[in-house]
Amino acid sequence: MSARKFIPHVVGAAALALVAASASAQQRPEYTTSVTTEQAKKIAAAVVAECANNKWNVAVAVVDTAGNLVYFERMENTQTASFDIAIMKARAAATYRRPTRAFVDAIAKGGPSIMTLPGVVASPGGLPLMVGGKVAGGVGVSGVTGDQDEQCSKAGLGAM
Repeated sequence: MSARKFIPHVVGAAALALVAASASAQQRPEYTTSVTTEQAKKIAAAVVAECANNKWNVAVAVVDTAGNLVYFERMENTQTASFDIAIMKARAAATYRRPTRAFVDAIAKGGPSIMTLPGVVASPGGLPLMVGGKVAGGVGVSGVTGDQDEQCSKAGLGAM
């Protein structure tokens, strides 16, 4: 093989190795079997119990790994906007495989254009549902402050 033919192959291989190394450093958890309706109802019940104890009115959504709604519940007198926001938080947590708080943190750090990504919700309260270290879906809560929404979502994770 001549030097001209060899050099592009070496450069291409080096570039591929660099891309592979950076991709593995940013790897997210894998997906597993999606949350079931029975599990979703238990998660929602734990969320509602936590919020009721604190006298907070919220909406809670549980989605599968693709972000499709599995279960939704709202407490009486929850603000109407929270219906969609809870679903959006759950969907973002499941499809991006990270808590929605990560988007808040990325924006605060002036990171890359997170806001231009589809389905990003930069408000705490969306958490991925983890089973055996893998993502089984997401839970989203909306109705009070982001920190309070996240507190209720964490209570839901305890029901898994």
